[in-house]
Amino acid sequence: MNDLSSRRDFILTAGAAATSVLSAPALMAADASFPLNGRLDKTLKIGMVRIKSDSLTDRFKAAKAAGFGAIELSCPGNDVEEVKKAIAESGLPVDGSVCAEHWEVRHTDPDPEVRARALGNLVGALRETKAVGGHSVLLVVGHGKDGPEEEIWDRSIGNISKALPVAAELGVTILVENVWNHFCYDHDGDSTQTADKFARYIDDFQSPFVGMQFDIGNHWKYGATGDWIRTLGKRIYKLDVKGFSRTAKDGAGAFTKIGEGDLDFADVRKALTEINFYGWCAAEVAGGDEARLKEVSDNMDRAFGLG
Repeated sequence: MNDLSSRRDFILTAGAAATSVLSAPALMAADASFPLNGRLDKTLKIGMVRIKSDSLTDRFKAAKAAGFGAIELSCPGNDVEEVKKAIAESGLPVDGSVCAEHWEVRHTDPDPEVRARALGNLVGALRETKAVGGHSVLLVVGHGKDGPEEEIWDRSIGNISKALPVAAELGVTILVENVWNHFCYDHDGDSTQTADKFARYIDDFQSPFVGMQFDIGNHWKYGATGDWIRTLGKRIYKLDVKGFSRTAKDGAGAFTKIGEGDLDFADVRKALTEINFYGWCAAEVAGGDEARLKEVSDNMDRAFGLG
């Protein structure tokens, strides 16, 4: 095993060790094959918690009561002391964050001033995430509308790489998410596409502090999710999850609740065991009050064979 693989395995294991519209009957019941109990820990995005209280502590408590083991913030932009107070009073840690403004302020932008702002946001997110005990920052690297793929590929890697010394110093990983941003896949293509470009993109950083937060639902429209997981392998440090139906909206496809639609969760579970995944999985679906958060948590349990 090379140093890069060893470092990635260490980060993944350490991250895991830090934790110990359709009707409900339509939810997929997890079969007995390849359950992920003991391998996968549940987290969610802070924006999903929509309770009546404005208290950050109450929002953390609501997520914990619903069955989540951690929460992801949007960084930078938080009151660090308020977050620390919410963690202490709720007992719910922050496992990571999502980089703020990464859709609008992009590392692929042709304007160097915009790229400088994108770098500032990323460095700020790394520092703030570390300050509240998190160990990863999710990043959308840019958008295909910013230029030819080869051009924005190099441009984004060059810009993001400037943050790697900070990531290494802090021990916080930068995790690229596979999203509908017209990059590393054909947005107008069919469902036979592979994750090969995503794998090459991550490898081009040549750093154990860059990996993927692979979104299980985002690219089912474009390829076999289980096979994408197998291709990406140890590059996957964390997961996001939602459901997807390829046949919804007259074949145009649509996102669904976790476990609904036609996404092959049985093969997803199998693929995750094959790559020996241990770590966090973040719900990224419509949130709501305490009852809705509990529903999301239960849907994850069914889809992944938890409990």
